[in-house]
Amino acid sequence: MTTTALITGANKGIGFETARQLAERGVTAIVGARDEERGRAAAERLGQPYVRLDVTDEESVQAAAKWIEHEYGRLDVLVNNAATAGGWPPEPAPSATTAAALREVYETNVFGVVTVTNAMLPLLRRSEAGRIVNLSSELGSISLALDPDTPFWENNLLAYNSSKTALNMVTASYAKELRDTPIKVNACSPGYCATDLNGHTGFRTAEQGAVIAVRLATLGADGPTGAFLSEDGPLSW
Repeated sequence: MTTTALITGANKGIGFETARQLAERGVTAIVGARDEERGRAAAERLGQPYVRLDVTDEESVQAAAKWIEHEYGRLDVLVNNAATAGGWPPEPAPSATTAAALREVYETNVFGVVTVTNAMLPLLRRSEAGRIVNLSSELGSISLALDPDTPFWENNLLAYNSSKTALNMVTASYAKELRDTPIKVNACSPGYCATDLNGHTGFRTAEQGAVIAVRLATLGADGPTGAFLSEDGPLSW
């Protein structure tokens, strides 16, 4: 039976690379994207299905879940990749960051993940080995943020960083709820990859960034759950 995966924000960047690498492993990698033209184009390039999915629009998310149920009957893998950095760059000081800016980032990076996960969870429960992968960031690590000897000290992005910290707790919370099921829930950091999110300033490629997401999406039964990982191993929360 073919494994079926949904990747949000998969029309470009790390999401596209995650879908591509999963497809190379024989997974049916559903390209989820809010822009229909770009989403369909990406899916055609990959030879994979497309579903319109705006993580900030619950009707869109529910419609996508119904489509997946109709087409495949279940979902084996959910990769919550869609994210925004708000208006960065430039980088405002925390005291210059408005509540409205914070809400905008959280709508995608936190509330969107919860909306999509809740909608897809009934389908994931039908899988023999469901996997949920949340794309987080080392910038969401509180311990790293407070260490002046790391490169993360300089990136004091209140909205983006705190959204990823919140996402890490979202990951832990779902992992706890699902601990007695075959579903594994993990967060990962792809590293500083050159994508639209950061104006292509990263030193890693999207292809490299997708490696850890694919690894967690294809975990065996002995793999971790409730973990925060990079390609090199566990990260500090």
